Amino acid sequence: MTKTGFVIANLFRKKTRTTLTLMSVIAAFVLFGLLQAINLMFNAGADFIGATRLMTQARVSFTQPLPMSMLPRIEAVPGVKRVAYMQWFGGVWQENTPLFVFAVDPVRQHDVYPEWVMPEAQWKAFATTRTGMVAGRVLADKYGWKVGQKIPIASNIFPQKDGSKNWAFDLVGIYDGKDEDWQKQTNSVFINFDYFDEANQFVHGRTNFFVLQLADSNAAQSVSRTVDAMFENSPDETKTQTEKDFNLSFAKQLGDIGLMVRWILFAVFFTLLMVVGNTMTQAVRERIPELAVLKTLGFSDGSVLGFVLAEAVAMCLIGGLLGLSIATGLGWLVQSAAGDQFPLSVDGRVWGAGLLVIALMSLAVGLLPALRARRLKIVDALAGR
Repeated sequence: MTKTGFVIANLFRKKTRTTLTLMSVIAAFVLFGLLQAINLMFNAGADFIGATRLMTQARVSFTQPLPMSMLPRIEAVPGVKRVAYMQWFGGVWQENTPLFVFAVDPVRQHDVYPEWVMPEAQWKAFATTRTGMVAGRVLADKYGWKVGQKIPIASNIFPQKDGSKNWAFDLVGIYDGKDEDWQKQTNSVFINFDYFDEANQFVHGRTNFFVLQLADSNAAQSVSRTVDAMFENSPDETKTQTEKDFNLSFAKQLGDIGLMVRWILFAVFFTLLMVVGNTMTQAVRERIPELAVLKTLGFSDGSVLGFVLAEAVAMCLIGGLLGLSIATGLGWLVQSAAGDQFPLSVDGRVWGAGLLVIALMSLAVGLLPALRARRLKIVDALAGR
């Protein structure tokens, strides 16, 4: 038997225990791969390559509204074809179901987002109906909404002038996506900005962000710099980024994603170290007489140490590689389903970090049992002491 075969045979001598431990390692590295990919995605630098639309928000946060007086100045920037604007409404359906509701200008929204497909008659009704709203196909199918219904939607942010947070809108259209990827994203509601601006109690003549449609995608970075420089050192400084980066920053409003990922991974791997470390310690304890026999046959202390350490490396390596492979496949499925707006990729950077973790964990769980095996005295071991 080769040395490799000897290590594998010892590793799987207790098949049930080893299988359960390997499943724990695999699960941990699946989590590691996906969470590390999420961490890299949220901390990646801005990518303007191929961008056809830019989002301009307040530099501090998109929750700080910008004055509508900025609209003509932004639209006059060279390279900007058309500008739309969107105001977050904070919609709630029925008792506590949150909705993505935005107040928009219907004509500008139609121009800037040709990916949203809806009959022209419905676009016209949206533009001419003061209390009109349009809903995405996914959302309308989910709640059974039909064109012509009066839809009650509450706002957890904006009351009407009478103090009530209960609003009602006329569903005048249901929009779909131009292709399968865009159809999956039809989960928002758009209401008429003019009505919202007039009827709400607090915010008037302001919007959360502007959407810049570009004449040339190659000009994305220069347009971004020009817009932000235009309002630099003003009361309304801006931050302009691509749609993809904006969507990621929108998710960041939930909290410090990187910190949450690090704490989750810490908890997972601390538990894993306890599980795998206990397995290796128990395996060595059960085989003390066998290790003594190996030394009796002429194997050196270093060879015995190497056998035990190799078992730990094999367990961590097999589980880690399988876990990272599964995470890569899951990342690809998520990216395929969500499109470029959520580019979850378990790439070489994640694999590099994963291999480093495999090496460190192998040492952490295998070194102490291996040192114990190395220090083992033949007489004491055979005597059961």
